Amino acid sequence: MANTYKFIDMVAREALSELHEQCELLNTVDRQYDESFAKTGAKIGDTLRVRKPNEFLLRSGNAMSISPIVEETQTITISNLKGVDMEFNHVDLALKTDSPKDVAAFTKRYIRPAILKLISQVEYEALTYYTKATPKIAGTPGSAINSLTTPNLARAKLNQKAAPKDDRHVQIDSVTMAALVAGVPAYFNPQVDISKQYREGFVTRTAMADFHENERAWTLQNSGDVAGEINNGTLTSGISALTVDGFSVAPAEGMIFTIEGVYDVHPETKAPYAHLKQFVVGAGATTTNIPFSPALIYDTTNPRQNASGAPLNDADITFVGAASTNYVQPIMYHKEAFQFVTANLPMVDDADKCAIESREGFSLRVWRASDIANNRAVMRIDMLYGFAALRPEWAVRMIGAANV
Repeated sequence: MANTYKFIDMVAREALSELHEQCELLNTVDRQYDESFAKTGAKIGDTLRVRKPNEFLLRSGNAMSISPIVEETQTITISNLKGVDMEFNHVDLALKTDSPKDVAAFTKRYIRPAILKLISQVEYEALTYYTKATPKIAGTPGSAINSLTTPNLARAKLNQKAAPKDDRHVQIDSVTMAALVAGVPAYFNPQVDISKQYREGFVTRTAMADFHENERAWTLQNSGDVAGEINNGTLTSGISALTVDGFSVAPAEGMIFTIEGVYDVHPETKAPYAHLKQFVVGAGATTTNIPFSPALIYDTTNPRQNASGAPLNDADITFVGAASTNYVQPIMYHKEAFQFVTANLPMVDDADKCAIESREGFSLRVWRASDIANNRAVMRIDMLYGFAALRPEWAVRMIGAANV
């Protein structure tokens, strides 16, 4: 029989390789491996504090005008533990781990389907989280995304927020991709990509971004009311909630809205744009109170100023899209808009039956044991992870036809 340690080590190595192969989303975001748990192992609920990039005010002239540096951090809670479990017979455990042919067959039979199940759920959770955290949207609700107009508007919004022009990606569902390919007869791209577009019905790169077909794209369900107004309350710079009236139904988490008279600004010059600033509803909204992000900062002395001015009492609040309507939400983003963090799980006492494999921001634990009561050999593959959106301004959702 093959040495148990070699068998477990092989499974961990193959599982992590399959994880890299099958990712549509996680390979395109900032992955962080928390080395502080490399020896002791992390537990559900452990946290990692990550610094947000500093922002500064610009000086004119020779005299210095030093503004205080306010370093902001965000806590990433490693609160998600997912895994797959399987059973083996003694023939499987006798696998020759030094035989590439046998390892490939074992991987195809056991590891690949297990990892596909795991990564599908993890990416669904991650993409839902990232999309809900994104406060900007491009496109016309009710009009299909069947040209490059909407992707190019999303690209423009990223440019307006000074997002780097490399490492941009789009996660898009197959139905929207089909409409996009059908509506774009030709565009400037390398010939190999043009041929792939018509051979496989898949756009690989346009609008300064790589496209990834992903059926886990989140669908927004608008609530039954999409218009109201501010009703006094706190309206000082830095607020992240509004007192409102005129809503018969509470806005749903993830809905995007604008405030009458509050315009977006350039992140560096602070000059106002011609379009209203967009905000996204957080969890726990009611008919009289709407938590939102990003915080509305209109103080011109604050380096993080992101709006042209103060919201006013009785200003209209308008949501994107029609009431009680579903819209699938493809998303364009720069890699550093979002973070995915994994940490080592603890090694168990019988370490000869446990292996941890960590590489390029991913960590998996494989643990094998005997079920003496039922005469079985069982094994589990676990991943402990968390999400963050440190630069949601470097992401833009896209909206098109209603999802029926």
